[in-house]
Amino acid sequence: MKPAPVLDTHVWIWWMLGDARLKAGEREALDDLPPDRRPVLCDISLWEFGTLVDLGRVEIDGPVEAWLQVAASPATVRIQPITPAIVAEMNRLPAGFQRDPADRLIVATARALKLPLASHDRKIRQSRLAPLWTA
Repeated sequence: MKPAPVLDTHVWIWWMLGDARLKAGEREALDDLPPDRRPVLCDISLWEFGTLVDLGRVEIDGPVEAWLQVAASPATVRIQPITPAIVAEMNRLPAGFQRDPADRLIVATARALKLPLASHDRKIRQSRLAPLWTA
């Protein structure tokens, strides 16, 4: 049985919005994960989502709170808070890797939890700093 992935913010948003950039097989695999193996979402992705909505880079129907009630519910994802182990792992990442704190925390979370990362980010994928999830 394959482990559930840690979701990069854009993968989570694409999944929730039914965005075509997320392949059908990926969407189906995420949808089919059992209740006890929901994908992991870093808590910083909640902040990143709110920021993207504020900037007009992500459009949703209705208020942010209503969207998050579904998209961040335990039936959808397991929210992973930042822990000392994740911060320590983040500090072990190479200095030249992404300076974006959200990307660094997401990669560090996958590494600290020893879970694959679902990401379409070219720089993250090419870094090979975390194992990549395949549907």
